[in-house]
Amino acid sequence: MPDPDVPVALADTYQGIGRLGVAFSGGVDSSVVLAAAQRTLGPDRVIAILGVSPSLPAAERTGAHTVAGHIGVPVVEVQTYEGEQAAYQANGPDRCFHCKDELFTRIDDEIVQAHRLDAVAYGENADDARRPDRPGSRAAAEHRVLRPLAEAGLGKKAVRELARAWRLPSADKPAAPCLASRIPHFQEVTPQKLAQVEQAEAALRALGLEDLRVRHHGEIARLELTPADLLRSATSPLREQVRDAVRQAGFRWVTLDLGGLQSGEFTLRVLNRD
Repeated sequence: MPDPDVPVALADTYQGIGRLGVAFSGGVDSSVVLAAAQRTLGPDRVIAILGVSPSLPAAERTGAHTVAGHIGVPVVEVQTYEGEQAAYQANGPDRCFHCKDELFTRIDDEIVQAHRLDAVAYGENADDARRPDRPGSRAAAEHRVLRPLAEAGLGKKAVRELARAWRLPSADKPAAPCLASRIPHFQEVTPQKLAQVEQAEAALRALGLEDLRVRHHGEIARLELTPADLLRSATSPLREQVRDAVRQAGFRWVTLDLGGLQSGEFTLRVLNRD
């Protein structure tokens, strides 16, 4: 019998599926897709699929396993190699397409048959489906990946409410785009740059800063912080600690962006210019 806590429109998107794989990051959207599948289909008919590459921070990998364990669904990791593709390295506004295309191709080739999956789903919500800076959704469409949240008309607010109602560990987790999103478009994505960003962001979180981005501009690190953390980070002694932590990641200069957090900023800037 379907779980009454799953909205009917969402539960309906799982009808007719025997076994489902969910492309899973541990973020709130994919967590709700996974939890709804577990509640609708049962834990024995669902797996979480985690793509692993240098663009995935180690903390995010660990966190994804924690969330999936809480939901009660096993995690299957798949190694992806988008970083070896010239189109991905070139870092155009379609970079996410090449990343998602690589992930879904690996899932098709290595996971679907091995785990007898009837379908694969991922966590695009209804709000993201309307945004112009989501080339990854084109890859999902080409691979016939399901979008339960978008199809059910659930936007960010509704997804958060479900995650809180189900007490998911990721319910209030800030958005965590891949590390490559910190590099301006048309500047090459390299493992070294990704490692610098990961080290700097981990060090800042260790200092008590939470929702943040370290944008990579060569020798310059541009920090996007919440208003409260922006004010704290401009004041001693935290100012010196922030500077030193980011410099240890290999940056020469550290700047604070007065505009704060700007989701999808690099892609939106290119699209608006065009």
